[in-house]
Amino acid sequence: MTATPFVRLEGLTRRFEGGGGVTGLTLSIDRNEIVALLGPSGSGKTTTLRLLAGFESPDSGRIVVDGEDVAAMPPVVRRFGMVFQHYALFPHLDVGGNIAFGLDGRRLTKAERDRRVREALAAVDLVGTERRAVAELSGGQQQRVALARALAPEPRVLLLDEPLSNLDPSLRERTRRELRTLIRRIGITTVLVTHEQEEAFDLADRIALLNRGLLEQWGPPEELYHTPASPFVATFIGRATPVPAEVVGIEGGVGLVRLSPGAEPLRVPVGDWPRGPLTLYARPEAFHLAAAGAAPLTGEIVERRFLGATALLVVRVGAAEVEVLAPYDSGAPGTTVGLVPTGRGLFLFPEQR
Repeated sequence: MTATPFVRLEGLTRRFEGGGGVTGLTLSIDRNEIVALLGPSGSGKTTTLRLLAGFESPDSGRIVVDGEDVAAMPPVVRRFGMVFQHYALFPHLDVGGNIAFGLDGRRLTKAERDRRVREALAAVDLVGTERRAVAELSGGQQQRVALARALAPEPRVLLLDEPLSNLDPSLRERTRRELRTLIRRIGITTVLVTHEQEEAFDLADRIALLNRGLLEQWGPPEELYHTPASPFVATFIGRATPVPAEVVGIEGGVGLVRLSPGAEPLRVPVGDWPRGPLTLYARPEAFHLAAAGAAPLTGEIVERRFLGATALLVVRVGAAEVEVLAPYDSGAPGTTVGLVPTGRGLFLFPEQR
């Protein structure tokens, strides 16, 4: 990571009369870093992208790019490339015409314009397609044409708005791999909006998880998954369910948690929370199955969901129910099983009110 961020959002705020927007958003993005803005509908991720692009003006705050505040600048002056959700390709233009359209107003010679088109096509592995009709291309190829059009003006930052949502699921994973490879090879600072955590995990170096216009957590995908900062992060990233439990003590930043009367307390990191009631959240990998008599916890399988190579079991332990990821043939509802903590996937948070 570089000492000085290439892009910095400082206290960025944009609110709308009907609700929505972002409040006080601060992020630092390094040169050539890929960042995902992730969150549910209405979280503020699209507003943030539009503020970056210059399609919206902030109520307050700064957008600093390479040391220059661009918040008051029109989009064309910012030198950002944009790939829209539905690509916005022109069906009456061929591939080369679509890419050249992004160069309008640049006062380029025809030779320079043609060179930019050829280089943009080479960057996305579509050399020789200049004269092909857009309708002849597959969804993945159209996505690459849209990317080439955004790259042709040689932008400082690439913005992607739900870049893969227009593709069939079977094509999405392959195109995601291609997109990641292309961006890494080109080497450009990239900000993408997505509501798919798998897409964010696969593409991004860091993720900004937004909720109701506020930044819930900012960091690498592994950090959001393994050390969530709030119940929202724990339940939105991966799976985590609240589990009724008794916190019987706290020792040096570790909570002692009992799932059922008489059971051996579990040791769970508690963080620096203020005093008050705490709620336990458990991921499916927090426990593994064992023989009922050879485990610190005993429960009954009450539900089984087939996931292919694995199954998701709901196990009742006293008054609590926990989800457990297990081999696909691991027991049926009504079976008594033992649960052994794995030492990961358990979190304590203050009770939500």
